[in-house]
Amino acid sequence: MKYLLWAIGVPVGIALVFLLVQTLASERVEVIDLYTTDEAGEMQATRLWIMDDEGYQYLRVGADGSGWFDRIQHNGEIEVGRNGVTARYTVVQRPDKSKRINDMMQEKYTWGDTFFATVLGSRDGSIPLELHPIN
Repeated sequence: MKYLLWAIGVPVGIALVFLLVQTLASERVEVIDLYTTDEAGEMQATRLWIMDDEGYQYLRVGADGSGWFDRIQHNGEIEVGRNGVTARYTVVQRPDKSKRINDMMQEKYTWGDTFFATVLGSRDGSIPLELHPIN
């Protein structure tokens, strides 16, 4: 019985520590709410990191994509909640700024960015998404 408790307790403990580190890594610095619309017309919220550069705001999607990025490509317009203000945008892919945005996000999000690069794969091929306000 003692070994069974250890066999269950150790993996559960490791999973809890991993979830704690993941939460700390992702939520300890600025995080915005991205609102996209799915195929059924339902609004989906995603928490993401954001970077400011040369008058624009940037999100970053990994080379393998994501559900929120698929919804952006399907619908073209998004809403972003930042600092208590929600605004509408269109998105322009800027792969030419990948190194710059990756470096800036590493500086802003420090060990959190390193953690996710380690867990999810490198930032090679990631695509910065430039946000253009809709007036």
